[in-house]
Amino acid sequence: MRLGAVELRDFRTYARASAVLGPGLTVVHGANGAGKSNLLEAVYFGCTGRSPRTRADRELVRFGARATRVTVAVEAEGREHELAVAYSAPSPGEPQVKRMTCDGALVERLIDLPVRPLVSVFMPDRLELVKGPPTLRRAHLDQLVAALWPARAATRRDYSQVLAQRNALLARIRAGRASDAALATWDRELAGKGLELRADRERAVALLSGPFVAQAEKLGLSGTVTLEYRSRIAAEDVDGFVAELLEHRAADLDRGFSTHGPHRDELAIRRDGRELRVYGSQGEQRLALLSLLLAERTVLAAERGSPPLMLLDDVMSELDSGRRALLAGELSGAGQSVIASTDLDHVPGGTDATVTRIAISPGTILQEALTA
Repeated sequence: MRLGAVELRDFRTYARASAVLGPGLTVVHGANGAGKSNLLEAVYFGCTGRSPRTRADRELVRFGARATRVTVAVEAEGREHELAVAYSAPSPGEPQVKRMTCDGALVERLIDLPVRPLVSVFMPDRLELVKGPPTLRRAHLDQLVAALWPARAATRRDYSQVLAQRNALLARIRAGRASDAALATWDRELAGKGLELRADRERAVALLSGPFVAQAEKLGLSGTVTLEYRSRIAAEDVDGFVAELLEHRAADLDRGFSTHGPHRDELAIRRDGRELRVYGSQGEQRLALLSLLLAERTVLAAERGSPPLMLLDDVMSELDSGRRALLAGELSGAGQSVIASTDLDHVPGGTDATVTRIAISPGTILQEALTA
């Protein structure tokens, strides 16, 4: 699966622009503020229907415009497909409109399409994945599970629905509008779905842990680095989990929500036994994030048959020359990668004939070289 042409209309700083990604490494270079990050964001938006930088789609619309549109060309299984995402910012009192299509046909979610390329993105803002709250790492892990085994994506949705129903009942009981006798049914439902969710996450982390440690060592993250899924659930079966929920019932009723379950679990990244999110420097946290994404690339390639498209923004600026060379070598293998950098010389091999180069100036994309 390969991503080709990308077309932007009224996206961020671009009125109209287009670019073609190479089959291997593409280097996007230009001065700070030229629009490199915006191009990578547009690629991600066109492949997923959402931004990796903001939840407010209205921020994607170019200043002075009312709507934005991104289309990407995808080659999958010998056929060409077009994915498109269009968003219209609402006027006062009007709803916002987002339309996603595949080959012109409306779709509800791009991420469910078999012709959509998997995408992995590194941006400075994503350091929150390492140093931020556990909810970010849980969500990321659930996205990895869905990418590895698409049929398992429903597990997280099912658990969330049951959790919402149980929380609503707890709130009614707390307000004196329902009896706690009704909790027994939802406890069993939550236990069943929760154990499935935990099993999916543990399976994914078991695959990921070895490659993560190997990548961390390769990139020079010092000390003994580990990746561990920490579950609050001790039970191995539904009855045991139900018993744990019963032990937490008083706290649940006091607070009005469920305090126990996989929605409280943690994906812990440690170095020498200490949480990297607390005790790691920003440079070490960057290396950990990069190691995690590269490890996911390895696992996805093995499980799905092809690696994800890698979008790497400002990844070279804080790496020394040795680590830059290691990263460039890692990305030179199979699969597509896009690296954004202020300086072409910061990307080892960036001037090679096999590399596609795109120069960015404010609002303008210049295709310097294409690989056939």
